[in-house]
Amino acid sequence: MTETNETLSMPADAQVKRDLPQSIVIPPIQGEMVHLRPATVEDLPRLDELDAFYGASKITGKDAATERSMIHTWVRRSQAWEAGLTPGESGVGDPELRRTIAWAVVTDADHDEDGTTDAASTDNVIGMIFLIDIDGWSRSARIQIVLGRDYRGRGYSRDAMPRVMTYGFASEPAGLGMHRIWVAVPEKNTRSISVYQSLGFVPSGTSRDALWDAENSKYQDLIVMDTLVDEYDPIRSLDAFGMHLIENNPGVQEALAAREHSVALRQNTANGGDDPAHKSDRPGSGTAPNTEPSAHDQTVHVQSQSNEESQVTHEKSRLSAEEESNWPYGQSERKTSKEAWWRTLGRGRKRDTESEK
Repeated sequence: MTETNETLSMPADAQVKRDLPQSIVIPPIQGEMVHLRPATVEDLPRLDELDAFYGASKITGKDAATERSMIHTWVRRSQAWEAGLTPGESGVGDPELRRTIAWAVVTDADHDEDGTTDAASTDNVIGMIFLIDIDGWSRSARIQIVLGRDYRGRGYSRDAMPRVMTYGFASEPAGLGMHRIWVAVPEKNTRSISVYQSLGFVPSGTSRDALWDAENSKYQDLIVMDTLVDEYDPIRSLDAFGMHLIENNPGVQEALAAREHSVALRQNTANGGDDPAHKSDRPGSGTAPNTEPSAHDQTVHVQSQSNEESQVTHEKSRLSAEEESNWPYGQSERKTSKEAWWRTLGRGRKRDTESEK
């Protein structure tokens, strides 16, 4: 009886199961320039062929050997989750039970127009993209992409990342149901910072002297950037790079439904949620049924009606402007402590010679 009472007295959030599923089916994701499929250990040698770890210290702040070892572990963790293995059984255990999803980035592009696929030698694989540190309790995950040396700076990241984030934020079972997705970028990697800002990430903190800059023999800061589910707009993130929404991708229908629901709620609010024609028949309306109002009452009523119409007109104009943005959440639901992606677009545009991650 005591245990039952204790359970009933627990906060509602504590009673909700927040564990990640024992196994997962990693969905394929279609882009305009690339498509993503679940990565396998057989794909790992292809990253070496692609020279994917070149310049790792500039891109992630880690040396090439460490970066290579981490990515090998992430792919094995991803396959273990697909197979329904516990972290202990996978051989790469995690006491916090955080999971990883790995996709191979595949393209059919022929940029040099020689009649053959650019990445034919690596079975069309040009890199990998990951959701790592997937934390079911806090609904948080980190995203990272690695591309072959010759495939950086071509826009592949801009095509793949918004689509993975849409899946990550979508509610279960269509997506992972994450609340937050974040990245960590060395301060000198200004190109990646610019790309992430364009995707809607905002700087949320700095780890001072967290990384060693081997090229300049000094420490550098690590910039942490994140975005939340009620801030992220998959449509605008793709629009920023001239990409289009692909409605069959996982999580897209949920994002569109959330937008339609939000717009409908705001339109209902703008209309007062009721038929104003029947307000005068209700108790407490100020005018009894079938009673002729005085001249003073008519003047007050006209002024009130004029104010209401003005407010409704203003609200409808605002809704129209918001609807054009395709934002899936209302203005009032956004976190005021964060900045929307269009406010950060254009910052950090300083380019260097190092290609994007």
